[in-house]
Amino acid sequence: MSLDLQTSLLYTYRRCPYAMRARMALLQAGVAYQAHEVSLRDKPPAMLALSPKGTVPVLVLPSGQVFEQSMDIMRWAFELRGDFDGWWARAQTPLNQSLWARCDADFKYHLDRYKYPQRFSDALGAEHHAQQAVAALLEPLEAQLQDHVQLGGATPCAADIGIFPFVRQFAAVQPEGFEALPLPAVKAWLAGWLQSPLFEVAMRKLPTSIN
Repeated sequence: MSLDLQTSLLYTYRRCPYAMRARMALLQAGVAYQAHEVSLRDKPPAMLALSPKGTVPVLVLPSGQVFEQSMDIMRWAFELRGDFDGWWARAQTPLNQSLWARCDADFKYHLDRYKYPQRFSDALGAEHHAQQAVAALLEPLEAQLQDHVQLGGATPCAADIGIFPFVRQFAAVQPEGFEALPLPAVKAWLAGWLQSPLFEVAMRKLPTSIN
């Protein structure tokens, strides 16, 4: 793949929730980018030279500036043109900031141990972590979404696409168990995002980069 030096380069991985929310933010903000799908088992040396941490997403601007965190990529994308539609601004309420922090901290901690119990020496078990994940994020999210269709109110905001990929990941671990949870508003919100054109475009398959 040849690189357009006037277009930002995004190192990404299709199923990574961090990369997913970065792609969705760039698309929603109308920021052109060239995506390189990364093999996590064979990470491209060019990416590692720019970001030794070795995780995606990594966004490289034409100026050479590098963003290594999904939150920074999202903020940059929405603020690039002055956040004209308020996607970033609506995500800055105390409640949305609290939900986002819960997602990236406690929820992600328990989600990993629920989804990948074989990776952790943890006597508490996957079911314990599933319950803790529900309490950490899904129950507060349910309370918010019972009053509002989206976290941005009547319309979405950056908090919706910042949190959605992780809820999607949780629901996919044991779909029947997720469906049994008393979370009707969360389920409707999740279903809406899964069917959204923004998500469909963000999840299109790409060839794996070897650069």
